[in-house]
Amino acid sequence: MKTAIIVLNYNGLALMQEFMAPLLRCSPQADIVVADNGSTDHSLEWLRQHYPEVQIIALEENLGYAGGYNKAISLLRQPSKSQNNPRHDLYVLLNNDIKVVQGWLDPIIQAFEQEKELVAAQPKIKDLNKTQYFEYAGAAGGYLDTFGYPFCRGRVLNVLEQDHGQYDDNQEIFWASGACLCLRAEAFERVGGFDSDLFAHQEEIDLCWRLQSIGGRVRCLTQSSVYHKGGGTLSSAHPRKSFLNFRNSLLVLIKNVAGPRIVFIILVRLILDGLSGIVFIFQGRPKHTWAIIKAHFSVYRLLPIYLKKRKIWANRLKYARISSILYARFFKNRRYFSQL
Repeated sequence: MKTAIIVLNYNGLALMQEFMAPLLRCSPQADIVVADNGSTDHSLEWLRQHYPEVQIIALEENLGYAGGYNKAISLLRQPSKSQNNPRHDLYVLLNNDIKVVQGWLDPIIQAFEQEKELVAAQPKIKDLNKTQYFEYAGAAGGYLDTFGYPFCRGRVLNVLEQDHGQYDDNQEIFWASGACLCLRAEAFERVGGFDSDLFAHQEEIDLCWRLQSIGGRVRCLTQSSVYHKGGGTLSSAHPRKSFLNFRNSLLVLIKNVAGPRIVFIILVRLILDGLSGIVFIFQGRPKHTWAIIKAHFSVYRLLPIYLKKRKIWANRLKYARISSILYARFFKNRRYFSQL
């Protein structure tokens, strides 16, 4: 299975210096591609000098995670001048702050070769600084509650579990993390790739939702682990991250949840998001409250576009594992996935 590992870079010189060497050393069976989102920090010059074997796709501007990967993959798919360079069957979209280890890629390729309905997957994602613990961005595979709030095996809201092998079962999941997202090329192209209007954050949830709506399966391949530094491009403390997460969560629901029940879900989300804004104020983080307000106004502005997308993609796929992760966590004190 011809595999491309595509690293999206935006002003990530320091991260490239830290993580490119182990990526090349531990991934000899794949083509390594760096898709650059218009960086200005000379990271491409450094890459050309130190690792000329890495293929570079230089984009002129920052198109975000969704748009950057869509554009890079479209360029990668173009016929090569060399007839000995066929298109890739498997894309591994890797954050530039991920460290890989020997043997990480073999179980992934093997799973996609053996299971034809497998369209998206992730390895276990663990914390680079606390390697026995799962990391926030994906842990051992993701799910949603009724109101679109994501949680993971190994991560319920901000509570992270230690990895004792409790999730080593290659469980089918609802969404695979964009930090290390493995995609069957044919399926990715069939659903039209990422939704570029999302820009960044929760685009992998939308993609996995659409991939399952056409009959595909999503799994966490727990024989493989990678280690995530986290916050490489946008820190969790940045209000921009709150804006994208709150906005995109609503847009993904509007686009994908079929039937009139979506009205009730959105009304409840308006209340819950408002409560989140109040919490941010009490935490002394008013910029995040303002980010939530801006997120909702952005949803209203994009609503005509997403109502059109809804006509194409809304489906009755069962997406919610539990009714409310917030109720389970704060009213029933369910801290771990196994308690849900």
